[in-house]
Amino acid sequence: MKRHTIPLGRILNIPIGLDYSWFLIFALLTWSFAVSYYPKLLPGFPSATLWLLGAITAIMLFVSVLLHELGHSIVARRYNVPVKSITLFIFGGVAQITKEPPSASSEFWIAVAGPATSFLLAILFGLLQTVFTAIAPLFAVAKYLAFINGTLVLFNLIPGFPLDGGRVFRAIVWGVTKNFRRATLIAANVGRFIAFLFIMLGVWQMFRGNFGNGLWIAFIGWFLESAATAQIQQQAVHVRLAGHKVSEAMNQTCTFIPADHTIQQLVDEHIFGAGRRCFIIRTGEKSLGLLTLHHIKNVAREQWATTTSAQIMIPLDEVKSVPPNEELEAALQEMDRDGVNQLPVMTNGSVVGMLSREDVINYLRTLSEIGA
Repeated sequence: MKRHTIPLGRILNIPIGLDYSWFLIFALLTWSFAVSYYPKLLPGFPSATLWLLGAITAIMLFVSVLLHELGHSIVARRYNVPVKSITLFIFGGVAQITKEPPSASSEFWIAVAGPATSFLLAILFGLLQTVFTAIAPLFAVAKYLAFINGTLVLFNLIPGFPLDGGRVFRAIVWGVTKNFRRATLIAANVGRFIAFLFIMLGVWQMFRGNFGNGLWIAFIGWFLESAATAQIQQQAVHVRLAGHKVSEAMNQTCTFIPADHTIQQLVDEHIFGAGRRCFIIRTGEKSLGLLTLHHIKNVAREQWATTTSAQIMIPLDEVKSVPPNEELEAALQEMDRDGVNQLPVMTNGSVVGMLSREDVINYLRTLSEIGA
């Protein structure tokens, strides 16, 4: 989970995190409920009660978003698509699915699962309204949560990628064309068009005097446009990498460090001295493990002179590696899935090179320069 995310625990063994931006939207929502929404529904109630209801409603709204994302995640796992984490942030929540769905039908059902969960929540809170009819504060909370979950269903079914409706649209195009990448490009471009409509609607609202709502709508449009553009760029990278192997992009100038080298020697001679960041630890001609700056940072500075490289390395049999003949695109996806920046390239148990994100970027730049 990212450093700017606060871990909240696990649900169904899926890590749940809270982005720092969540606190901003939580404060704004609580304030809006307490000073605008609930005073109209509950006139005469104490200010403290209204603020408490505002905070409860804001929390329950994000609980609803979390359940929405869990709906996606449960169905994704049903199709053997890994879910790395779920993060709540300023725009709601996102499930980090680390692999594309295996088929158009699986993409369809994964995408539909979120809105279906929100629809069931809307029905549930609608039924709770009848239970809390005589309890005005609880009735008001249930009424809002029924409304907002219904709104989430309608909003997410807008056919603008990467919204759920855009993913449903991609699944349909994928099923018709039998081409995942073409379907993604079509859905992403439709998503950009819808995002620009949001931006124009927001600007129009601002000029009509409804500045707050207009700004928010335009901001959502900007966010959707950025996400759709990122998908188009990602597909362009996939197309450019298609057919190329790890051996073409890997760095063959590995830095081999003796196992008895101290951390202080390694830092002085290879990090400060040569600017290297990743090392293969070995004894004689036998490679033992992998060592990166991340492992060094975990050692106290005063222990550098007495701690050897072998003591803090990751043994090679515990390191994810790739063979030189693996598709470069697949190796990049493995880095994304495992959250690492480099992978050792191995053949018959021996390290023959290292593949980093920087190596892939440099290779893409070379392909672009020669027009490949």
